[in-house]
Amino acid sequence: MQLANSFLSQRSLGILVHPSSIPGGSYCGTFGEGLKKWIDLLSINKIRYWQFLPLTPADQTGSPYSSPSSFAISPWFLDVNELIDGGFISENQEFSKISSEGAKYDSFDFLIADSLSILIENNILDHWNNQSEIIRKNFYDWCINNPWVDDYAVFMVLKKQFNRKAWWEWPEAFKLKKDASIRKFVNSNVREILGKKLFQWHLNRQWINIKKYACDKQIKLIGDLPFYVSRDSVDVWSNKSLFSVSNEGNLIFQSGVPPDYFSSTGQLWGTPVYYWAKHQRTKYNWWVKRFKRQFELVDILRVDHFRAFSGYWRVDGKAKNAINGNWIKSPGKDLLKTLTKSFNVRELPIIAEDLGVITEDVITLRDSFDLPGMKILQFAFDGNIDNPYLPKNIQGKNWVVYTGTHDNSTVISWWESLDQYKRIEIDQTYGTSHNPPWNIIEIGMNTKANLFITPIQDILSLDNSSRLNTPGTIENNWKWKIKGYNDLLIYSLEKYGKLGRLYSRLN
Repeated sequence: MQLANSFLSQRSLGILVHPSSIPGGSYCGTFGEGLKKWIDLLSINKIRYWQFLPLTPADQTGSPYSSPSSFAISPWFLDVNELIDGGFISENQEFSKISSEGAKYDSFDFLIADSLSILIENNILDHWNNQSEIIRKNFYDWCINNPWVDDYAVFMVLKKQFNRKAWWEWPEAFKLKKDASIRKFVNSNVREILGKKLFQWHLNRQWINIKKYACDKQIKLIGDLPFYVSRDSVDVWSNKSLFSVSNEGNLIFQSGVPPDYFSSTGQLWGTPVYYWAKHQRTKYNWWVKRFKRQFELVDILRVDHFRAFSGYWRVDGKAKNAINGNWIKSPGKDLLKTLTKSFNVRELPIIAEDLGVITEDVITLRDSFDLPGMKILQFAFDGNIDNPYLPKNIQGKNWVVYTGTHDNSTVISWWESLDQYKRIEIDQTYGTSHNPPWNIIEIGMNTKANLFITPIQDILSLDNSSRLNTPGTIENNWKWKIKGYNDLLIYSLEKYGKLGRLYSRLN
C-alpha cells in the first residue's frame, strides 16, 4: 500500500460533500455511475480534492461519527445497478420503486435506506451459489485479508437477534464474548453472517473501483477519522482491554471536553477513552490496523479531535457532566512515529482537525510531523485582530482553509445571522459585494494556504434548510442530498473552477 506523495504541495481546490448526498444513487448516493459522474465534474473543473465524512456505518441517528465499526463501510452506499450488471443480484420491482421515489426528494429516510439494504442482502444471498469459482475465491481471499469482517458480521447479526440493543444489554455469554457461545451462534446463523460479509465485500469492491476511477482522473480522496469510537461498537466489544470499559460494558472513564465559553458544564461524549498503556504494550497494533484500513479507502485522512493525540479530557464513567474531569497526556508522538514507520513514509497524509482552544503542546505535535491544520473562515470575524482564523493571520502554506465544515451553518445563513455593522466591516475590509457565499469563497481562495475547501452547500448558495448536521441535535441530521445533476450544480462547479483559476488554484 502506497500513501499519497507530495502532500498538499500546490495551491489547490476541494469540495466537501458526503457520498450519501451525491445524486444518481440507488436511494441516497451510492458507489455507482452517479459517483463517477461526480468525479468527472470535479476533474473537468480541475477541482483536485474531494472530502467526505467517515464511510463507516451510521448509528441509529444517522451519524457516521458514532459507528458500530471503525473498519466497515455503510450498507447504504451499495449500488444496485452495478450488482445487477455484474450478475450478483437480479432486477427487482421493489428496488426500482424505492430508487425512483428517492430521486424525488432532497433528503432520505434512514428506515427506507435500511429496508433497501435488507432487500439487497437477501438477493445477494439468493444468487451466491450461482457465482463462479473465481468470484467465490475473490470473496474468501478478501475475508482472509480482512479478518475484522468476522467479528463485524457476528456483532451485527447478534445486534439484530437482540432487537438492536447495545452489546452490554445482551445475555451474559454474548456480552462477554464467550468462545463456545459465539461458535454455537455462528454455526446456527451461517446464512445471516455470510450475508453481512458479502455485503462488506461488495461495498469494498465497488469503492475500490471508485477510488481507482478518481485516481485516473487525478482526484484525491480525503476521508475522515473520528478519534474515539462508539461504546456500542464491535471495536470495543472485541477489544475491551484497550478501552476504559468493564467486561460488563460499564464506562470506567469517558471522553469529553471541559467547560468553556460555549458550555458551562462542558461536553460529555459518552465514548470510552483509551487505555494507552495497553496500546503501547501491543505496539499500537489496533491503531496501525485502523489507519491501514482507512488508507486502503482514501488518499488523505482528516483526523477529528486531533488535540487528543497530545492530551485528552477524562471524566468519570458515571458523571452526568464534564465539569470534574482531568487532562491526561496521550502518547501521540510515539503513536504517530509508529504509524510513520509502519507505512514507511516521511509524511503521514493527515489533516489535523485542530479547531477550538489549542494549547502549545498540540501545535508542537502537529508541526513536528508537518501536518496541515484547519482554518474556518466563519470563525474569523469576531472583532479580535489576533484571531487565528483571520485571513491575514494565516501564515505559511501548510493549511486547509474552509468556509465552514459539515457542523457549521451554511455561509448564507451564517451571514444573515451577523449584525449589520459586522457585515459592513467585512464588506469594507475585503471589498465584497452582495453575494455572501461567493464572497467568502473568494476570501478563502486568496489566502496563502495550499488547499481551500468549501462545502457543496456554499457553492450552491443554500441556506440552513440544506444543512447536513446541527451539533447538539439528533433529528433531521445527515439526511440532505442533492436532488439531481441539474443546471445549478453544473454551473456552480464551473464557476468554482473558474474562480480557482483566477486565484492560481488549478494544477
